[in-house]
Amino acid sequence: MSILNSALRPLGIGAVASLMLSCAVALAGDQRHATLGDATATDARTLTFGIVPQQSASRLARTWGPLMERLGSDLGVVVRFETTKDIPTFEACLAAGAYDLAYMNPVHYTIFSDVSGYRALAHQAQKRLRGLIVVRKDSPIQSLDDLQDSEVAFPSPGAFGASVVPRAEMRARGIRFDPKYVKSHDSVYRAVVAGLMPAGGGVTRTFNAISEDMRAQLRVVYETEGYTPHAIAARSDLPESLRTEIQNLLMRLNDEAPDLAKSVGMKGFETAVDESWDDVRRLDLGANETGISVEGSIQCPSG
Repeated sequence: MSILNSALRPLGIGAVASLMLSCAVALAGDQRHATLGDATATDARTLTFGIVPQQSASRLARTWGPLMERLGSDLGVVVRFETTKDIPTFEACLAAGAYDLAYMNPVHYTIFSDVSGYRALAHQAQKRLRGLIVVRKDSPIQSLDDLQDSEVAFPSPGAFGASVVPRAEMRARGIRFDPKYVKSHDSVYRAVVAGLMPAGGGVTRTFNAISEDMRAQLRVVYETEGYTPHAIAARSDLPESLRTEIQNLLMRLNDEAPDLAKSVGMKGFETAVDESWDDVRRLDLGANETGISVEGSIQCPSG
């Protein structure tokens, strides 16, 4: 039985009403049903949509839920929100091909398009992904050079904009620092506000998404170079007609329901192809720089 067969299954009314926050692993079994033969199937089937855990699961469910509901309604399937407790676990789920659709950072896409066969559908429109280094508003730190021999909080080793790129640029400038990994972007901001860390890495979208009170206590001291932003991608074993319909639907939503993109912190969606992330590939990042392993001991939990 294919991975797709394992991921598409009937969903009861109660399950439809709830947004599942666990990561799904494809499991074979008699209860599984055949693949969606075409993109117009109207029976109760499920497409899992994994979201990189830059923020808390509850916040991500609130912001992404309306978009997934609209996608499911137009496709005639249930689109189920999923995420994980932290980014390394999310990477394990991508490595397992656990999601039918996924929102992943640029370096994730360059790795898991090869490892797990994810294929790009779209990315945020009018956007280049830039990492940020933030400090408390009342901090004496004014530039990266002031972080010499300091601790700096990052979401995870493989968080592209908030961790990989800032670390690389700091090292290129000869700045010695001690990275501390704290699971999510929100955790970085909270640690800096609380004075637990002198500085931390984030990205513009998540920085703008935190509460006004928290943002008022922080100050951006550095912004990195810009790169192609996060990918919305589909597993390659989904029918091509379905992948095309999802891509076309995202483009239609730019005009029909622009608030859905705004709800996830985007101006809109732009069609993407695999080559869209060649700028990231040219960085030639090794496993030692990203911390991403496709054969690690971390397991993707079953949902």
